[in-house]
Amino acid sequence: MKLSITVKPGSKKQGIEILSDSEWIVRVREPATEGKANIAIIEAVAVKLNIPKSKVVLVRGSKSKHKIIEIS
Repeated sequence: MKLSITVKPGSKKQGIEILSDSEWIVRVREPATEGKANIAIIEAVAVKLNIPKSKVVLVRGSKSKHKIIEIS
């Protein structure tokens, strides 16, 4: 399963907004530096889906606000 994620780093409120089955908006407090936001996104998606973090992989967009994440 692949998800198209739009990231809002540095947000005051954390959370996930589900637009459709494959399109989400993820808000994280971490800044978009040194991959901190990417790690927070993976953790947030894993918690939301109740799966281990190892099942969530960032496929594309490590330096972009638009990312593709694969759930195995």
